This record gives sequence, structure tokens and C-alpha cells, in this order.
Amino acid sequence: MKNIITITQLTIQEAFARKLFIAFFVISSLVLIGFLAAFLLTPINSFLSPIDEMIKASQGKIKLSAAAIFINTVKGVIAMPLFGLGLFLSIFSASSFIPTMLEKGHVDVILSKPVSRAQVLIGKYLGGMIVVVLNVAYLILGIWLMIGFKFNVWDAPFLYTILTISFTFALLYSLIILVGVISQNAIVSMMVCYFIFILLSPLLAGREFIFSFIHNDFVKGLLNILYYIVPQTKDLGDMTSNLVRGTAIESYRPVYVSLAFIILTFGLSIFIFRKKDY
Repeated sequence: MKNIITITQLTIQEAFARKLFIAFFVISSLVLIGFLAAFLLTPINSFLSPIDEMIKASQGKIKLSAAAIFINTVKGVIAMPLFGLGLFLSIFSASSFIPTMLEKGHVDVILSKPVSRAQVLIGKYLGGMIVVVLNVAYLILGIWLMIGFKFNVWDAPFLYTILTISFTFALLYSLIILVGVISQNAIVSMMVCYFIFILLSPLLAGREFIFSFIHNDFVKGLLNILYYIVPQTKDLGDMTSNLVRGTAIESYRPVYVSLAFIILTFGLSIFIFRKKDY
């Protein structure tokens, strides 16, 4: 356990030394400054007056306050962009941890220590997770506090995005580690995750729509198989949106599939790492 804690600490120190943590923090801060400027420069009545008129016109059919309706709208509008931004920055900041560790000279020092290769990867995984979770929490909490102070609406479900973004990153980070161990290239790890996150997962999540244009059973079966093999980031994003809006979640299957993917992928990474000769 001590070895894992040491590797975790070294990974966090590496993030600071290579300015990855700081870069993530600066970008998050710029986003927060943008929200703060919008809230400070725009009078609250300009947000709520049109909604008040709509409530009056409904003749009692709308029971929520203008502030509550506005906050629900804001949550719905920014939940997915925050999900995307958080993961985009997370992938960028963590993709180099494994390739850097496997550079000649660096890996020799690590493997010469009395620490198992499994402990090395576990420490790297935990260190990367801590770096990302701290930055994601800073971004989400900052926006939540600004909305709360501006409109006096303290909506706890918005904070669920910290958990869902972190969990989705944990899913992709297990893949980053696997690709990093195999390719020893940060750009390859980054591009594989961006390809899945931006293109492949949304495409497979919408496969039912694609099926209306494809009548080949083999292709349909292949897409269904890929859907369960490829990280279901699109489905986790939809779950994030539902949690934030207070909408019921129809199925937690993406969570269970993702947990299985993390375990299998990380286990494969350890197996390959043990077998490789550096």
C-alpha cells in the first residue's frame, strides 16, 4: 500500500511539474470568470422578468418560481457542455502520464525499485484521478456557488456532475493506460479517447436510427457488439443530463458495463506491463 501511495504522490507532483494541473486550473478559471462576468453585468430582473410574465400567463398552471424555472433551464443548457469540457481537458491532462513513465531511463529507475508493476499502474491511475477530480470539482463547485449566490437557489443535483464526469474519466483513463502501455505514445492515447468520446460512442448510441437505413443483419449485429465493447460515454453523458434536470434514469446499464470495462481494461494493462521488457 505504501508503494501505491508513493507512486500516486509522484504522479501528482509530475502533473504540477509539467504544468498539467495548472493548465487545467487556468482554463477552468477562465470559464468561471466568464460565468461571473455574465452574472455580474446582467441584472437579475433581465433573467427573471420574462419568466414571471410566463408564469402569470399560465394562470396558476406553473407552480415553480421564476428563479427555479431559470435554474432548471440553465442546468439543462450547461450540463452537457460542462460534461464535454471536463472530459476534454481531463483526457488532455492525463494522456502523457504512462508514456512519460515508460521513457528510457525513467522506466529503468522505477522498475529498479522494490515495487511491483501492478502497484506502479495503480498508483498512476489514482494519481491521475486525483488531479482530474480536484479540477472538475473546482469548476463545478465554482459555477454552483455563483448560481446559488446570484439566485439564492442551492440545487444539490447539479453537483452530481462532479461524480459523473469523474466516473466517465475513470472509464476513459483505464483505456488511456492500456493504449499508453502498448503504444508508449501520448498522442495515440489521446486520439483514441477523443475518437471514442466525440465520434464513435455517440454514433453507436444512435445505432437504432442507423438501422432504419441499414438492412444487413451482419452490420446490425456488429454495431450492437461494438456498442457493448466501446466505452459508453454518450450514455453516461445522457445520465448526467437526466440527473441534473431531475429526470428519471431509465437504466443504469451504462454504469455496470463501464465498471466491467474498467476492470477488464486495467487488468489487461497490468498483464501486458508485466510481460513487457524495458
